[in-house]
Amino acid sequence: MQKTIAIVGAGLGGLTLARVLRTHGVATTIYEGEDSATTRTQGGLLDLREETGQVAMRTAGLYDEFLALVRPGEDAKRVVDRHGRILFDRPADPGSARPEVDRGELRRLLIDSLAPRTIRWGHKLASVRHREGGGYDLTFDTGDTARADIVVGADGARSKVRPLLTPATPSYSGTCFIEIALTPGGRDHRASVAAIGSGTLMAVAPGRGIIAHRYADGRVRGYVALNKPEAWMRSIDFGDPSAGLRQVADEFDGWSPLLTAFVTASEATPRLRPLHALPVGLTWDRVPGVTLVGDAAHLMSPFAGEGANLAMYDGADLAGELAEQPDAEAALTAYEERLFPRGTDAADRSARNLEFFFGRGAPQSVVTLFDRS
Repeated sequence: MQKTIAIVGAGLGGLTLARVLRTHGVATTIYEGEDSATTRTQGGLLDLREETGQVAMRTAGLYDEFLALVRPGEDAKRVVDRHGRILFDRPADPGSARPEVDRGELRRLLIDSLAPRTIRWGHKLASVRHREGGGYDLTFDTGDTARADIVVGADGARSKVRPLLTPATPSYSGTCFIEIALTPGGRDHRASVAAIGSGTLMAVAPGRGIIAHRYADGRVRGYVALNKPEAWMRSIDFGDPSAGLRQVADEFDGWSPLLTAFVTASEATPRLRPLHALPVGLTWDRVPGVTLVGDAAHLMSPFAGEGANLAMYDGADLAGELAEQPDAEAALTAYEERLFPRGTDAADRSARNLEFFFGRGAPQSVVTLFDRS
């Protein structure tokens, strides 16, 4: 393919797309708004699914390197009620088909697999416009400009590329997250850390939950989850982190102190992260020379465990079409014909699982969910 390809966003989907295209000898440019790969932390662990994320790693020629990043023993899961009573306890599975990896390490692997200067750091997209005669003009907040025959939006929830295809925007799901963390050598909360087990603890009830993961090095990271209106979120002031966390902890009145300690003693910089989602079943009409991958195409809550996996699979799938189809429009059409149904299926499961976690049936509904998996 002789057409120039611009990928907007250096997340897992955009990076996988560029990597697989490189294996086919197709050069691309990724435009990323962040200044470097280390500008911000990349979140915690994710489980790479055999049928999606691992397929992408194989297609990218990085499967063995991926296996070297796997964290054995950290896929254990424990569900407790608000009193800390264990309702479900699944030990780690050394042969799991969904091994856990650190998102940041996986991203670094993909970045290092690309040719030098594939990624243009510090290029936040300001606008993208269709050019008369075909192709697109991209303008960045630095004032720099670029042209491309094909533009792929891999730029997540607030995609600047998506409006070329659809007016759809993400809606607040009703659930917000607040980051929490404990570090080794910090204040003594050994009993709380021990309550996690060796993997992930999920303490849930209708409308709220505390989710914490225990890393092999002793660190604990996770989230508080609350079903709250957006007005409530605006009322939380984390200018004084301790006071803000106490306000959050008040929402867990009557819970075991072993659980509320994850909130009151958290050493993370507290940030509200409202969960947004695009409409389930979102599609669009074919627009020449532009498409989306990952959250830009099918943003959903994390409760199907599919977001990162689908982003990588999207990238690998699109790359294969672009590399093998001589006609770019035929390639984009074929890709989107598969993108829409798989995104719909995952988004539907994610919405249902969110209700299982924090709806009226919690925590027993979560136990039922894991018993079926």
